[in-house]
Amino acid sequence: MHHLTSHARIGLVAATAAGRRHARTVAAAWPHARLVPGENFADALRTAWSDCDAVIAFLATGAVVRILAPLLGDKRTDPAVVVVDEAARHAVALLGGHAGGGNALAEAVGALVDARPVVTTATDAVGLPGLDTLGWPVEGAVAAVSRAVLDGEPVRLVADADWPLPALPPNVRPSAADVAGVADVADVAPAGYRLLVTDRLVPPDDRTAVLRPPSLVAGVGASRGVPADEVRELLHRELTSAGLSPASLRCLASVDVKADEAGIVATADALGVPLVTHPAVTLAAVDVPHPSEVVRAAVGTPSVAEAAALLDVDGRSGDAELLVPKTASAMATVAVARHTPRGRLAVVGLGPGAADLRTPRAVAELRRAAVVVGLDQYVDQVRGVLRPGTRVLASGLGAEEARARAAVAEAAAGRAVALIGSGDAGVYAMASPALEYADERIDVVGVPGVTAALAAGALLGAPLGHDHAYLSLSDLHTPWKVIERRVTAVAEGDFVALFYNPRSRARDWQLGRALAILAAHRSPDTPVGVVRNASRAGERVHLATLATLDPQVVDMFSVVVVGSSDTRLVAGRMVTPRGYRWRS
Repeated sequence: MHHLTSHARIGLVAATAAGRRHARTVAAAWPHARLVPGENFADALRTAWSDCDAVIAFLATGAVVRILAPLLGDKRTDPAVVVVDEAARHAVALLGGHAGGGNALAEAVGALVDARPVVTTATDAVGLPGLDTLGWPVEGAVAAVSRAVLDGEPVRLVADADWPLPALPPNVRPSAADVAGVADVADVAPAGYRLLVTDRLVPPDDRTAVLRPPSLVAGVGASRGVPADEVRELLHRELTSAGLSPASLRCLASVDVKADEAGIVATADALGVPLVTHPAVTLAAVDVPHPSEVVRAAVGTPSVAEAAALLDVDGRSGDAELLVPKTASAMATVAVARHTPRGRLAVVGLGPGAADLRTPRAVAELRRAAVVVGLDQYVDQVRGVLRPGTRVLASGLGAEEARARAAVAEAAAGRAVALIGSGDAGVYAMASPALEYADERIDVVGVPGVTAALAAGALLGAPLGHDHAYLSLSDLHTPWKVIERRVTAVAEGDFVALFYNPRSRARDWQLGRALAILAAHRSPDTPVGVVRNASRAGERVHLATLATLDPQVVDMFSVVVVGSSDTRLVAGRMVTPRGYRWRS
C-alpha cells in the first residue's frame, strides 16, 4: 500500500469509554474514519484489518500485537496500524512505517488527540529518507541497501539520467564514471551495495535496490469495446520485449474520445497510473514515424498511440524518445516513449513564522529537496526539518533576484529544489521572480502558505470578512504614483485595505500619505489594526482608528489593516460583516 490519501478508509477500534471518546474526536475530524463495530475489540480489530486501509487502535500495544500477528502478510499491502494508549499520551506507529503511511498517520493522530507520535522506523528516526518514501516504486534488496545507508557503508548511486532525487547522505554517491548517467545500468558491475535509478529491467541480486523513476508514457489506441485483458497483455509483452519495467510508467495516454473506453480505463487502474487524454488536434501536431490516414479518418489524427506516448501529461513534447513503435493486436495498439527527466522546483511558503502554522505539505517539500534556497533568516527557521545532506544556498536581504536565478539554475540542472519564502511564496515573495526565469526544463510545484495578512487578521478578529485588497507601500520596485493610484481605487471602492511593507527608516512618509487618502473616503473612527511579528517572538497587536493611528508604531515587521466603512469594533475585535449592512 502506498502513502495514505484523504480518501483512505481508516478503521477506529476502542475497548474503553476513554478510547471511544478519543475515537470520536478522530471520526469527527476525518470523514473517512469510522468506529468499527464488533462483539469485542478483538473482532473489531480483525474486521478493521481486513476492511480498511489503515487502523487506529485505542488499545494496549501488546493486545494489538497478539491479535494481529497471525494476520501479517506483506508490508507493501498490509494496513498501516497506529496504537494510541488509554490516556492519549502516545500515538505509536506500529505497522506500515513510512511506506504504508503509518508514521505520517501517527503524526496526524497525535496532532488531533494531543498525543506524542512515536516513530521507530530507522531511517525516519535519524532523519534519512527511506528508499520507499521517495514517491517512486522501489524493488530488489531494499532492506539490505537501506541498512547500508543507515550504517554509513558506501552505496554506489547509478542513474541512467539526472533524476531530481532528494538529499541523500554522504555515503550514497555516484562514482566518477557514473556522474553523467550510464547507457545501461545493467552493465554496471554489482560490486558492493548499489542504488540504481532506471526504468530498465535489471537482474536481481542481494545488494542492489532499484528505484523506478516515472520515465515512461504508454500511448494506447483501441477499437470500441476492447477487452482490458487484451490491452494489458499487449502492453506487458511490449514492455518486457523492450526490457522496460512497468513500474516506471508515468501514465497511459490516448485521444480524448477514448477517455471513457472501459478496457483502457481498467488497464490504467490495474497499473495504478492515471489515464491522460489529449484532443485529436493536439495529437495531429506531433511528428510520428508511422502516421496513418485510416486513423486520421476515424478520430481526426494520423496517430494515437505514438503521438500520445510522445506527449507528456501536460501536453508538452520534444523531450521524449520512442522506444516501442506502435504495435497492434486485434483491437488495441500501444507505443511507449521514454521522457527526459526535468528538474523540480518547489516554491514553498513557510507561513508567518510559527512552526505550527507551517503546512505539512511545506515540510514534505523541504524534506523532498536536495537543494534549499532562501533568505538566511528563513533558512534558519527550517534547518531542523531538512534531511541530512541537503545543500543550502542562503543569502541576505536584497538578493531576491539572485536567489530566484540560483533556484531556477539548480532545477534546470536536474535537481530537486525548494525555494522558500515567508507567508505564501506567491504573495509579495519569491514565486514571481522565480517563475519569470523558469522554462520547460523544470517542473514547478507551488506550496501555499499562511500569509502574514491572514495571521494578522486572525489576531485582530475578522477584519477580512468581506472584500479586501492587498497593497505594498514599498516604492523600491513600483513608482509611488502607481501605488497612490491603487490606494485611491481601494479607498473609492470601500475595500478593507491591507498594507504590506508599510514603513521603514528609509521610507517613513508613504504610510501617512496612504492613510490620508483613505481618510478622505472614510470616517475618522474607521478601525485600524497593526500587527507586528504575527505568530513570531515579539508579537504585538495594536488597535486604533484612522484619526488616532500613530505611524511611529509601524515598521517593516508590521501589517496594517484598515477597515471599510462597514468594519466595526466588537468586544475589542475588528469585524467586517459578510453582508453590506451591519446587523445590530
